[in-house]
Amino acid sequence: MADSEPGIGKKILSFFIKDADEMAARPVVASSAPELSKPASPPATVTNAAGTGQVDRKFVEHFVTLLEKANLPGPDYFEYKQALQSMEGLGLGEEKQFQAAWASFKAMGGAKDTTVLKTSADQYLGILSKDRDAFLKDVEKAIKDRVGTLQDEHKKLEETNAAYAQQIIDLQKKIDDNKNRLGQISGEVSEQTAKINTNKDSFEVTYLSFVDQLKADLAKINQYLQ
Repeated sequence: MADSEPGIGKKILSFFIKDADEMAARPVVASSAPELSKPASPPATVTNAAGTGQVDRKFVEHFVTLLEKANLPGPDYFEYKQALQSMEGLGLGEEKQFQAAWASFKAMGGAKDTTVLKTSADQYLGILSKDRDAFLKDVEKAIKDRVGTLQDEHKKLEETNAAYAQQIIDLQKKIDDNKNRLGQISGEVSEQTAKINTNKDSFEVTYLSFVDQLKADLAKINQYLQ
């Protein structure tokens, strides 16, 4: 697929999401990585292409942008997937659809064997996997930076309060102030952990949806196009 071809993102979107035209009406915002600091309220979701579940819209946009930027030059998995989509509604069985799409792919100048499909799909799987690894590192760092700092402060205040308890009464106000802060920290630890884990869970569901689609296509390519 040539980098200059218009509507690449929309085509990629349609491979993984149902009603892609409706979602594409909203501009896809490019980002280097999914944000961890979004509110933990239920995210806007869309149905994956297999119709097996709902995935997070913002992570869909992230993955589509990622694959769009990584799109390889020349006909590859994406062109074959487009040809395969065009076979829907023709009344063909699944195996016939895959074979007819392969014939169409070759006719438009694609490679003469299925290696290019498997190689390019594997490359896209690798890109998704690498992005997931980077995201999980960000999750780990966010937990350490945000929650770890709060936990350190919690421990320090407890030790300070133990010392204040042995001093004269005019230190009582400082002890009371610190106790109030301890109550706030407990709530903040739970809130930050919930936000990060909610985003992580949304990321994983969306990631698995993309990976499952690619792996399913690869399995059928291996099954039907020998």
